[in-house]
Amino acid sequence: MALTLEQVRHVATLARLSLTPQEEERYATQLSAVLDAVAELEALDVSQVEPTSHATLASSLSREDVLRPSLPPEAGLANAPAKVGTAFAVPKILE
Repeated sequence: MALTLEQVRHVATLARLSLTPQEEERYATQLSAVLDAVAELEALDVSQVEPTSHATLASSLSREDVLRPSLPPEAGLANAPAKVGTAFAVPKILE
């Protein structure tokens, strides 16, 4: 599936990316290759394959949830470029 430059620009806008014309061309090629690979996977008959929750079939991938001390807010924010109280200040991106 070949993506058009307009589709690449739309995806870039959604991701808030500013692309050069060369990047648009490169991403069109790369994203089209990804979509082609997905199309190949969709063509496979997996009706007899049992669903899994994880590719390695590991029984427990999570560590036990144990309470432990964390950094005090002052130490965690020591190198922050901007802060509000005990939180990081970040630019607003949603309107």
